[in-house]
Amino acid sequence: MAVVARLFAVTIDCPEPVELAGFYQTFAGGDVVLSANEDFAALTTGTVRLDFQRVTNPAAPWPDGEAPRRVHLDFAVDDLDAAEAHMREQGAVLADHQPGGRRFRVWFDPAGHPFCLVDAVTQDL
Repeated sequence: MAVVARLFAVTIDCPEPVELAGFYQTFAGGDVVLSANEDFAALTTGTVRLDFQRVTNPAAPWPDGEAPRRVHLDFAVDDLDAAEAHMREQGAVLADHQPGGRRFRVWFDPAGHPFCLVDAVTQDL
């Protein structure tokens, strides 16, 4: 199959782009690039960039049926417990509903977006 396009970025709506880009930088690494007006920030982490754009009062995307989850990010980690401790320190909130057992854990970033920390050993299952 011929490649027609290459995914280079995932854009996340949030009330504070600079702060949320910094939150993800604390565990994904990379560099935060800011726009002149701070309505946009990008986190360059390798082949796919995370973009954050300002949206006033975005609805929480999960698990509320009113604003269902449309997309979430998965991050492979070598030590789930250590990564979990880091998330708490950075202001992330562990979701009440945990469907993954020891394979993955669902978290909410400071803007309310769900993301998963996935045990690197089981990430391909």
